[in-house]
Amino acid sequence: MNTDMLSAPEVDYIAILPLLIVAGAAVVGVIVETFAPRGARRTIQLFLAFGALIAAFATLVSQAGLRSLEMEGAIALDGPGRVLMGLILLASLVAAMLIAERQLDPAGDSFAPRASALPGSTDERELTARGYLQTEVWPLFLFAVLGMMLFVISNNLLMMFISLEVMSLPLYLLAGMARRRRLLSQEAAMKYFILGAFSSAFFLFGTALVYGFTGSVEFAAISDALAAQPGQTYLVIGGIGLIAVGLLFKVGAVPFHQWVPDVYQGSPSAVTAFMAATVKVAAFGAILRVFYVAFGGLRWDWEALMWVIACLTMLVGSIVAVVQTDIKRMIAYSSIAQAGFILMGVASASAQGLAASIFYLTAYAFTTLGIFAVIMMVRDASGEAGRLSQWAGLGRRSPVVGAAFAIFMLSLAGIPLTSGFIAKFAVFGSALAVDQVVPVIIAVLSSVIAAFFYGRVIVIMYFREPEGDGATVTVPSAFTTLALAISVAVTVLLGILPQPVLDLIDQAGVFLR
Repeated sequence: MNTDMLSAPEVDYIAILPLLIVAGAAVVGVIVETFAPRGARRTIQLFLAFGALIAAFATLVSQAGLRSLEMEGAIALDGPGRVLMGLILLASLVAAMLIAERQLDPAGDSFAPRASALPGSTDERELTARGYLQTEVWPLFLFAVLGMMLFVISNNLLMMFISLEVMSLPLYLLAGMARRRRLLSQEAAMKYFILGAFSSAFFLFGTALVYGFTGSVEFAAISDALAAQPGQTYLVIGGIGLIAVGLLFKVGAVPFHQWVPDVYQGSPSAVTAFMAATVKVAAFGAILRVFYVAFGGLRWDWEALMWVIACLTMLVGSIVAVVQTDIKRMIAYSSIAQAGFILMGVASASAQGLAASIFYLTAYAFTTLGIFAVIMMVRDASGEAGRLSQWAGLGRRSPVVGAAFAIFMLSLAGIPLTSGFIAKFAVFGSALAVDQVVPVIIAVLSSVIAAFFYGRVIVIMYFREPEGDGATVTVPSAFTTLALAISVAVTVLLGILPQPVLDLIDQAGVFLR
């Protein structure tokens, strides 16, 4: 008789407390949406969202020295994972300020402010019809943050797939919640969902091929199996390619970038800011872990492909952005080009490349959040002013906002004394350290092309006369003011005093296996 018994996995709940805080707040948020009075929901949800993010980050900082494998090895709480989780939480906190701002603005293009209308009243019906009472955005937001945090610390392919879906499904819903531009927003959500489902299927099929070859989904076991069977890796190379498709889709790398401009343009701007900043951090964190830990032994097989994709991504994003006339589509193609620069750090396949990629993600996240904070403030009679021509003269009419946006443009262009310059310098250095001169030349050329359209925005704001339907800057709330101030401060400080952050990333070390 078989006496083997199933045993419960050992779980260190203190070690995973940051995850539990965010997950608990998301679940409580769902309960609040079900049972709390409508007029009280917004206040409760804001308290839950901001409280959970701050508490999770504080707990993460208090555990900074801990390094361990948890949940039977399914998640790896190592230095890079903790740094990336901290970055996700901080970026999400700033994004939450922007989402809360849209909830306060009855002329906004997104979801829900003033929950002061009485149930059943004409005011309530009007607000509901226009989308202003959609406080369910907050549980969706927290579940997406939870998925991102899990994504960067997943230590096997199944956990990574589950995290991918926990992250993605709320984002598909959030992308379709711009009620003032319903058709465009729902089209964006549908495209994101369909293409995202295909990318998830590719990831899962690749996982099956890798498991078929190695007999495991654990990263360390996969690495050991590949080392034990050199020269017999044709099946697993196919699996790596399919997994790469699923992950590269999330960062918007060429040729898996077609969804980016439509989703950026159609989604509520606050949601676009959230996705643009945090999803890239989560997806690149997962790419770095799976390729460095599980497939590090096959670096000679995937490294060349990564360099090719990085070069194509930089060139395509920069060239196509030049001809854009819509500010959000221009930023979308800019984000594609930025993904190419980060991929240079990934393709370097070294500790220096890992550190450079994480620093670049830090600089990019806060710059992007600041950009969308400004975009949300620039409006005309019909809502947000999307056409670049509407921004003419904006820098003279609103000097502070114009100066902030100019700083963000200069940072993305890689101009000295901004975070973007240090970030580009770091990834270029990681590429040169492994003798990849041609990709660096292509990166410099892409940067020159990109400088044209970043500079064009500054010229439009300061040196062109406004049109008759030109936009104005709305008076921001305390939420947007704080989000913009944080973004500007980080962008400037990382350009002038980057060493503390670089040291923190270096001290994080490399991935556990």
